[in-house]
Amino acid sequence: MIVIGVDEAGRGPLVGSVVAGAVSFPPGFKLEGLTDSKKLSEKKREELYYHIINECFWTCAESDSIEIDQINILEATMLAMKRAVDQLQANLKNKEDMFSVLVDGNRCPDIKNCRAIVKGDITEPTISAASIIAKVTRDRQMIELDQIYPEYGFAGHKGYGTKEHLEALSKYGPIDGQHRTTFAPIKNLIRA
Repeated sequence: MIVIGVDEAGRGPLVGSVVAGAVSFPPGFKLEGLTDSKKLSEKKREELYYHIINECFWTCAESDSIEIDQINILEATMLAMKRAVDQLQANLKNKEDMFSVLVDGNRCPDIKNCRAIVKGDITEPTISAASIIAKVTRDRQMIELDQIYPEYGFAGHKGYGTKEHLEALSKYGPIDGQHRTTFAPIKNLIRA
């Protein structure tokens, strides 16, 4: 049985995609320091990310802000997770019933042999690795968006509804195709 860990990054921000990582370890693989990506410094996350992408089987998938607005953040998260697992299973070229999928949280996407584990990003190393893949990928997307729209400060707050971000939204308005228009601060701004 091949174990795949799955986690997401970006459910709470007001802008950008929700990103899901899926990771499977090769036989005998061990990596010290794996835990929930939010508990790690940026430097440590990057160091672990480098090991994971070079030594493990992994994929990343996402649902963008437009899709999030169409189907809601929970369903978009489940869809991103399913996409990541489907891609990894296809890359590993094994039969679907040869996989055990562990997902951080209390709900599984529509995936066979899936088990949701609350705080799994702390207790299950493959989920921790997936958490790191998702967080580093999403943070990099926010840094790229910051280069296009520096006035919003995305590199610093990563799209969360900080005071700085809300002030920029009031001054410049939401970015079409990037800000999640169904999230309350954006929806309220559009109505005003």
